[in-house]
Amino acid sequence: MCNTLIITRHAPLVKWLGRLGITGLVMEQVTPEDVRGKHVYGILPLWLAAEALSVTEVSMPDLPLDARKRVAGGDYTVEEMDAWGAHLRRFVVREEKSIST
Repeated sequence: MCNTLIITRHAPLVKWLGRLGITGLVMEQVTPEDVRGKHVYGILPLWLAAEALSVTEVSMPDLPLDARKRVAGGDYTVEEMDAWGAHLRRFVVREEKSIST
C-alpha cells in the first residue's frame, strides 16, 4: 500500500517532486478516506488535512504577482519553480474534538 498521495492537476509539480524522489498516487480531488493515514503532498482544507498523517505543500516565495494566475492554471515549468524558490513545508494538523463556543 502506498503511503504517499500527491494532490494536484499540474504535471510540472509532479515532475518537480519526482526529482526529489517523492512519488505516489496522483489525484486531483480526494475524500477523507483517500487521505486518511497518508503523507499528502498538495493543498488541503484544514478539516481534510486533519485526516492525513502530514500535509506537505510546495511553497514558492519568489513567485511574482503577475505569474500567479499562470501558475494557478498549471502553466509553469520545473525550471520556473526552481527560480521561484520552490521548497517543501510539512504540516501536521489535528482536530480538537472537544471545544466550547
